[in-house]
Amino acid sequence: MTQPLIQLRALTRRFETGGGWFTPARSMTAVRAVDLAIARGEVVGVVGESGCGKSTLARLVLRLIEPTSGQILLDGTDLTALPRAALRAARRRMAMVFQDPYSSLDPRYTVADVLAEPFVVQRRPMDKGAAEAMLADVGLPASVAASHPHQLSGGQRQRVGIARALALRPDFIVLDEPTASLDVSIQAQIIELLSGLRDRLGLTYLFISHDLGLVRYFCDRIVVMYLGAVVEVLPRPDAAPRHPYTQALMQSNLSPDPSRRRAIAPLAGEIPSPFSLPPGCAFAGRCPRASDRCRTERPALETAEHPVACFHPI
Repeated sequence: MTQPLIQLRALTRRFETGGGWFTPARSMTAVRAVDLAIARGEVVGVVGESGCGKSTLARLVLRLIEPTSGQILLDGTDLTALPRAALRAARRRMAMVFQDPYSSLDPRYTVADVLAEPFVVQRRPMDKGAAEAMLADVGLPASVAASHPHQLSGGQRQRVGIARALALRPDFIVLDEPTASLDVSIQAQIIELLSGLRDRLGLTYLFISHDLGLVRYFCDRIVVMYLGAVVEVLPRPDAAPRHPYTQALMQSNLSPDPSRRRAIAPLAGEIPSPFSLPPGCAFAGRCPRASDRCRTERPALETAEHPVACFHPI
């Protein structure tokens, strides 16, 4: 069996809050024991409601924040065990495209400065003409190199962010909702650009999004998260959901057919507080298929072709 490019083993991140004079300390598990393998050249999507842990997972994979426990393997090398110098070298093979192209670029820098930054951080020389070549990769003219971010449109800024991610020719790129703040027409252009770059450069993507339609179009597999845990992995983007939460999530996508929109029943119940999760399945309070077992025992994610963490899958 071919070794995956990225492998997560029981990856967990807890945050501590409070602990002052009038507020007790509280603990929240933002990412809970996530196991995931990503093959070279694969595009894996991660979806879920706001606050489910998608963006925390994205930053954990690159060690932009430190895991509480678990492992992150890049080609079999455990990144969590690497010292600073070795981690810097490993990061040449990884990059990230952030959600907001307005805040992810330093307004004081020209585009040329932005594209040179990865080389400065990695202490590597930058070839003459490299900035123009990087801009050409993302469909921007060489003249953009002299511009500041405020002089560019949102779509142009995001293309600059993608060019910066490609600067050191990484193998793996985390895309944290890269189209969320863009107009629909620009979103389509960015997705087509990312798809072309994947084919041409052999890239591997972890694609974080709340847009189920976009994920089903762009990704090879879909990971569904709920309150920090993976509840289902769809082996194909067109696979029928087995978890009641995934089914509800897919039905919540806005349909152009008004009769279909009226037929969709919203989920009942409230999302549990991440600071005080119920003892069983975190989704039990909103699930129409929940039993007494669901309320007392937490289901594990199956190791099957179509993994699901549910005692009563669809």
